[in-house]
Amino acid sequence: MAVQEDTSLALDRTQTDGETYDPAHDYHALNAMLNLYDTDGKIQFNKDEEAEHQYMHAHVEPHTKQFDSTAARIKFLVDNLYYDQQVFEKYNPEFLDRIYEHADNLGFEFETFLGAFKFYTSYALKSFDGKEYLENFPQRSVAVALELADGDENAAMKYTDEIISGRFQPATPTFLNLGKAQRGEPVSCFLVRIEDNMESISRGVNAALQLSKRGGGVALLLSNLRELGAPIKHIENQSSGVVPVMKLLEDSFSYANQLGARQGAGAVYLSAHHPDIMRFLDTKRENADEKIRIKSLALGVVVPDITFELAKRKEPMALFSPYDVERVYGKPFADISITEHYEEMVKDNRIHKKYIDARDFFMTLAEIQFESGYPYILFEDTVNKANPIDGRITMSNLCSEILQVQEPSSYDENLNYEHVGRDISCNLGSLNIAKAVDGGLADTVETAIRALTSVSDHTNIEAVPSIKRGNDEGHAIGLGQMNLHGFLAREGILYGSDEGLDFTDMYFMTVAFHAYKASHQIAVERGHAFKTFPKSDYAKQPGQGNYFDKYTDGRRSLEPKTEKVQNIFAKYHIAIPSVDDWKELQAQIINDGIYNQNLQAIPPTGSISYINHSTSSILPVPSKIEIRKEGKIGRVYYPAPFMTNDNLDYYEDAYEIGWKKIIDTYAEATQHVDQGLSLTLFFPDTTTTREVNKAQIYAWRKGIKTLYYIRIRQQALEGTEVKDCVSCML
Repeated sequence: MAVQEDTSLALDRTQTDGETYDPAHDYHALNAMLNLYDTDGKIQFNKDEEAEHQYMHAHVEPHTKQFDSTAARIKFLVDNLYYDQQVFEKYNPEFLDRIYEHADNLGFEFETFLGAFKFYTSYALKSFDGKEYLENFPQRSVAVALELADGDENAAMKYTDEIISGRFQPATPTFLNLGKAQRGEPVSCFLVRIEDNMESISRGVNAALQLSKRGGGVALLLSNLRELGAPIKHIENQSSGVVPVMKLLEDSFSYANQLGARQGAGAVYLSAHHPDIMRFLDTKRENADEKIRIKSLALGVVVPDITFELAKRKEPMALFSPYDVERVYGKPFADISITEHYEEMVKDNRIHKKYIDARDFFMTLAEIQFESGYPYILFEDTVNKANPIDGRITMSNLCSEILQVQEPSSYDENLNYEHVGRDISCNLGSLNIAKAVDGGLADTVETAIRALTSVSDHTNIEAVPSIKRGNDEGHAIGLGQMNLHGFLAREGILYGSDEGLDFTDMYFMTVAFHAYKASHQIAVERGHAFKTFPKSDYAKQPGQGNYFDKYTDGRRSLEPKTEKVQNIFAKYHIAIPSVDDWKELQAQIINDGIYNQNLQAIPPTGSISYINHSTSSILPVPSKIEIRKEGKIGRVYYPAPFMTNDNLDYYEDAYEIGWKKIIDTYAEATQHVDQGLSLTLFFPDTTTTREVNKAQIYAWRKGIKTLYYIRIRQQALEGTEVKDCVSCML
């Protein structure tokens, strides 16, 4: 999840890239025939099914190690240090036989060639020499379920059922690592603050190395660092600013290659009102000087409301020295609301400042996004107004969906912690909307919340104490979603239509209800809530700013607006929570608390979408038939879930649908998600920087919290296939 997947798009009626195929034996060739229409002008979906069967028969089965029994298999894998003995010794042999037999009897099959290929390439346990597969999908699912359940047989069975059914899919680090002896952490990503001193910078670089080694993407906050030319020990023009720190971090991520699986992946966030903001953005220009150019580090900009207001009023935009702001206000720059304090900081002569044109800033933002796809954008005031937790959100993660409060750390000169603050780890997993709805939704949500809570329980990052403290006290998780477009198309609903928006609203509200209900039950079972619950909006009295007032005070309808959506919930026997349901839950939570400080976050699901046969996240499909480049095998073709030759009209791609309907869809979901939603915007090749600016302003006005990449479709030369823009890729 740490980086955007490399994808391109096409559906070519005439050519096969000059390759000669033998469809009877070549699974690659069979899969490629998805990119060719048959003589009747139809997409050949059956060829992908044949490719999957051929891949499993010709490649996977001959290279899979066979065992006489479950007991023999587990003994071999434990004795040879493939499986973690401590996971399996918590269960008796009879149960292990039963759960593996149960998993095998569920009849799992991959729905696409790419799903099978992705699993065996990226997830399945292999022999140390790489020549044999040691587990299949059900066996990987059971290993994950056993560690999540921690000896609880009933829980292990539930987790197994939810994963193999496809209703719940743990994020890549969890699904890849649990149960194994040689493994990284089950955590998707981490967020770390850096304060304005050399000790904190040193600790930040160390955190980048330590956390990358453990397999997660890492985002770091740079807003508090003093700008280029700021004083050091009262001597003017001494600071080198944020760019050299960015260089240090980029080199650190390149060095930490996560056991050879991939290079470390990192992001840095900077306030739009930091004096180095334009240099920060210039590091991603195609013609940037190599001394400042940043190639692999992702950039994010934190934009408050006042920045938009200044641009609207055509006023200059003040950039404030973090060094001076911290001296005046007694706390780091990032912890100050710039919108709230803007005018007084402008008037305060103790704070050095310089000015740029606000409209030029937004134009530069769009220009850099055209060239690189960066920066991500975090709408600072929108995020903090929606935040139910005591404290301030100052940054996001590598995929822009994690929004949690942090607390700064301080250090002695020898880099020991003087005060351990709170930083963030991301414990993620996603529901397949279509399959979760098919299963009635409520039980799946509860099981997923319990599984993700177990991921948090299994996370112990001693190397970065601020990460450990944040996880231990908050138990924060991020339940995600995927396959929205696939589900809508299956039900005969156009993405972004009135019915599509109505379903998104009702679905996410219902998921939120069951997520909070599950977290409340866990708090009751364990006898305590997350540590800062008493200071949160969840603990406030009804009508006095309680988080759930929006569901109980009559300000919005809790019923579907369209008959079709009402019928969908009735068809699948899913009860939409009523005002009385919310009031009852609200009272219970005020009394007992919830266990998880944060519950939902919508990541940009990549690999797990393919093995689960889902459309990514809640985005529309990038193409009816997607083309991916997969290592040595080259191009692999992937059909959209539930697509047939009879319902193609429901699979308009993201470029055809346009950014407005995508933002509208995310706005419906956002109001029910306590954290963020990773939102990529898609533009045609004719788009302009002005159009990108319009989309950013529209997203801000619609209450969107963050923007991830932008993608611009580029048309190839006549006679060649149409390819998606890869300017947004890492």
